[in-house]
Amino acid sequence: MIMQTSDYPFSSSGNAAIAGDDRVTHTNITIRVPHSQHQEPIISKLVSEHGLIVNITAALLGEDARDDGWFSLELKGTMPQIRSAMVYLEDLDLEVWEKNGTEEEDW
Repeated sequence: MIMQTSDYPFSSSGNAAIAGDDRVTHTNITIRVPHSQHQEPIISKLVSEHGLIVNITAALLGEDARDDGWFSLELKGTMPQIRSAMVYLEDLDLEVWEKNGTEEEDW
């Protein structure tokens, strides 16, 4: 199941518009990486191409795994960076779940 970007709390409506797009915020997601994409540098690109700080809070992927991999990630960055990263994950056709319904700002 792929959620639309507009389904996420960090879409262009709601709290993001109130808080401002230049503030650093974070959100927690879980992604499923199919076996066919195990060799892709997905998490690395969240950092290098989207400017996020990524904390892997949990993972399930063996070195020679034949099954899907699962990653729980904390994404930290500005709203535009997070939106861009979510579009990237959707373009890869990954399943993405939001872990909590809120984002928090750093003060």
